[in-house]
Amino acid sequence: MQTSGRRMPMKLPRCRRLRCLSRITVTIGFAIALAAPTASDAAEIKVLTTRAMNHVLTELAGAFQRTSEHKVALILAPPAEIKRRIVNSEIVDVAMSGSGIIEDLVQQGKIARDSTLTLARVGYGVAVRAGSAKPDIASVEAFKRTLLAARSIVYTDPAVGGASGIYFEKVLDRLGIAKEIKAKSILNTRAATTPNAEIVARGEAELGIQLISEIVFVPGAELLGPLPAELQAMNVISAGIVTTAREPDAARVLFKFLTSPAAAAVIKATGMEPGGS
Repeated sequence: MQTSGRRMPMKLPRCRRLRCLSRITVTIGFAIALAAPTASDAAEIKVLTTRAMNHVLTELAGAFQRTSEHKVALILAPPAEIKRRIVNSEIVDVAMSGSGIIEDLVQQGKIARDSTLTLARVGYGVAVRAGSAKPDIASVEAFKRTLLAARSIVYTDPAVGGASGIYFEKVLDRLGIAKEIKAKSILNTRAATTPNAEIVARGEAELGIQLISEIVFVPGAELLGPLPAELQAMNVISAGIVTTAREPDAARVLFKFLTSPAAAAVIKATGMEPGGS
């Protein structure tokens, strides 16, 4: 994982994000000019990705298919599993994960070096149930007090290789409250398919720790805010074309689409910073 001290994107009310994203996805097909292949050339691009990019890819898939005729098939998995599956030669076309994972796969000859790109940067946030109390997390001390006062906290089990769980336990060690928080925490072993914010929305945990892009569109959950600046880390989400890809040309068309200004607008609407910003 690579981190930087970049400022977090401005937080928008969920209703405004939804309206904004709706307008973006309605017009995106007119904003990008791609050479449409013939029907016989249309491909299905298999993308193995972390949940961090799920909403972006879901929103853009329709516009991409309209402008290119290629389809995108998403396969969600945590970072460690993505690495394992690519190393074991699973047949996919594209891998999207933290930049460290992608670079490791390049070094192993599993991803073409000249195909990699940075898609987005995203930090960690705290989820609460919609309509619930909004405790203070603006400073390190306020965040620490809120964690200690919470009845329960859910985060991704570090054992499954989730970036947010691994990082949050480092934060707990830094704050000196690891023992107290772990005693009342729920370790989510299925975060790739069930986001921590969804567990919060169901009322099974009071707080959830997760990448911001994995919180903002979960029904029944709200983004309380990002981690305090002193504790924040920005995840760099990268992508690359697998060396055994069956549809490498179509994958390159997808990458061109994902680096367009219109796609950048969707990335921003999901709480992330576009890769080139």
